Amino acid sequence: MLQINLFRTDKEQIIAGLQKKHFKDLHVVDEIIALDEEKRNIQQQSETLAAAMNAASKSIGQLIASGDKAAAEAKKQEVTQHREQAKELGLNLAAAEQKLHDLVISLPNLPHASVPEGKTPEENEVVRSGGAIPQLHEGAVPHWDLTTKYKLIDFELGNKITGSGFPVYTNKGARLQRGLIQYFLDYNTGAGYTEYQVPHMVNEESAYGTGQLPDKEGQMYHAKDDNFFLIPTSEVPLTNLYRDEIVKEEQLPVRMTAYTPCFRREAGSYGKDVRGLNRLHQFDKVELVQICHPTRSYEVLEEMVLHVEKLLQSLELPYRILRLCGGDMSFTAALTYDFEVYSTAQQRWLEVSSVSNFETFQTNRMKIRFKDEQGKTQLLHSLNGSSLALPRIMACLLENNQYEGGIRIPAVLEKYVGGLSIG
Repeated sequence: MLQINLFRTDKEQIIAGLQKKHFKDLHVVDEIIALDEEKRNIQQQSETLAAAMNAASKSIGQLIASGDKAAAEAKKQEVTQHREQAKELGLNLAAAEQKLHDLVISLPNLPHASVPEGKTPEENEVVRSGGAIPQLHEGAVPHWDLTTKYKLIDFELGNKITGSGFPVYTNKGARLQRGLIQYFLDYNTGAGYTEYQVPHMVNEESAYGTGQLPDKEGQMYHAKDDNFFLIPTSEVPLTNLYRDEIVKEEQLPVRMTAYTPCFRREAGSYGKDVRGLNRLHQFDKVELVQICHPTRSYEVLEEMVLHVEKLLQSLELPYRILRLCGGDMSFTAALTYDFEVYSTAQQRWLEVSSVSNFETFQTNRMKIRFKDEQGKTQLLHSLNGSSLALPRIMACLLENNQYEGGIRIPAVLEKYVGGLSIG
């Protein structure tokens, strides 16, 4: 959520940022500024009225003591009128504050100055790439055929139990999945991240805090009887661990990691691009979250990007890093780097991670703060990244490492999966 002070001091910055993100309803900015002025006028009237009421109340006792009962009675009526006016002003203030809040939360985060112009994924900027794209043997096949051949994943069984997008991992496929999760967690905790096990369902306040509500309400599974939401990523519960907290500066940066299943309705997704593991309704992911001092967040962002890059290098996968353009960024992000891995069998790049700086957008919603050297309360910055999302990583590992007699396993995973090959 954008801070209201920015509307008072730099309307032009807000308009420029919203335009870069291709937000169309720019009139909302003027409505917010007008409502903020209205709210402050009501507050000023309330304060003036409260002062008058206090003065009138004090004078009543003095008038009674002096024997002027008529004047005292008049003052009592005046106080009664003030109370009625104060009640009406209170209702008007609450209405203005609610309307103002509803408008402010409808606006996306403003992009960082380094975010490139553009509207579509084709306009994202390639920052760098690494790894060699393998030359596969004749007859190489995509992962949905490999997983059937080697009995690693049963998509039809998942469809029977639940529906499309809920695969069942079996035998060495299940062990590879479990091994990847453990390797990612070990890699993250070895870099100083604290591991958490968090709930897989959150309440409405938690979903609002990280920006899933109201922006992505239709993309989440909703347990309506309890008003709980299945998490789309562990970013949601992890960041909310510090909701309404004042973090001591010596605790910064806060580094957290967690493995969870993730649940996304992915409404409207269909076709060849979502076949097999390319897009699922339930999938496993290991997440990184940092909460840090506002002066360090872009340094931390680069550290997180390098962390994920080295993880991909250890898996021996060809990858590229993209800086997302304004039109392809999420509602909440100020700057996002996407990681894509090349699937040689499918001959296409697959996104496997996003690393984002949200600046104060989430922490303003959640009131995650610290006290500066002057003792003034300030908002912290929050960041998150996938480290890593498993479905497309597994797809690329299987496809890019296939040979005529089986599938090679990267050396770094040997102790996690009990061997260097499948087949």
